[in-house]
Amino acid sequence: MPSASGYIRHFDICNRHDLSRFVPLAVSGVRYGYVTKELAARLPSETGVFVENGDGLALALSFADFAARSAAMMQAARWISGHYGQPLRDEMYPVVEDYGDAPVAQIDRAAVPWFGVRAWGVHINGFVRKADGLHLWVGERSADRLAEPGKLDNMVGGGQPVGLTREENLCKEAHEEAGIDAALAMRATFARTLDYRVERNNGLRSDTLFIYDLELPEGFMPRNTDGEVAAFHLLPLAEAARLVRETDRFKFNCTLVVADFLVRHGFIGPDDAEYAALKQWLG
Repeated sequence: MPSASGYIRHFDICNRHDLSRFVPLAVSGVRYGYVTKELAARLPSETGVFVENGDGLALALSFADFAARSAAMMQAARWISGHYGQPLRDEMYPVVEDYGDAPVAQIDRAAVPWFGVRAWGVHINGFVRKADGLHLWVGERSADRLAEPGKLDNMVGGGQPVGLTREENLCKEAHEEAGIDAALAMRATFARTLDYRVERNNGLRSDTLFIYDLELPEGFMPRNTDGEVAAFHLLPLAEAARLVRETDRFKFNCTLVVADFLVRHGFIGPDDAEYAALKQWLG
């Protein structure tokens, strides 16, 4: 059972962090992330690729190019994986300050929170207009998912790996998760970005979500192709809102995407008690 109700609690949950528990992580003299103090105390001796750097940690300057830095950080990620008993994901993410920068290294997806580096993802709200109003397609995550099995999810959602443009990744995720071809996926309209920073998975997630809306015909049926989704449900907007407001059925960050959709499409308006606070969070 959820400990509280309301939309705002999800924004609070997704932004719970205490930077006093972390130290900065530098690569080539630039801070790219944060590492827990517990890890920072062990990584230099256990991995041999990090050195103390003032009040923080730095990748040794001897790793001077993309390939060398990536190999060194992967070596550290393997040690952390064994230390925490959490598997690597075999999907590589860029180490950058800002989206679109040339990466200084790449790291395994699982290591993103361990190193506290920024990450990005694409999420698509698939919706249908019916005579009785808007309906929202949501996925139900497969029981074998490492993260939040069985939770409800946006119709399409996935992280932004190294080597793909945002549009390429949008099409890839739309095909894998919902059987949507590229032509239909490219009809999705960009809505906004949404940032959050939260302590999770033994580290710090500093994420930016690229949120899209995709209007679908009534006869469309999403079809998962990669095993990540057990089922899809077409929910009246009021039911999707109730599930976010009153339960914890949705994956933690998907609650933010749905709440944003509800505000942008007028389901949550100025008369709602949480509207002003939501607008403050959403900007």
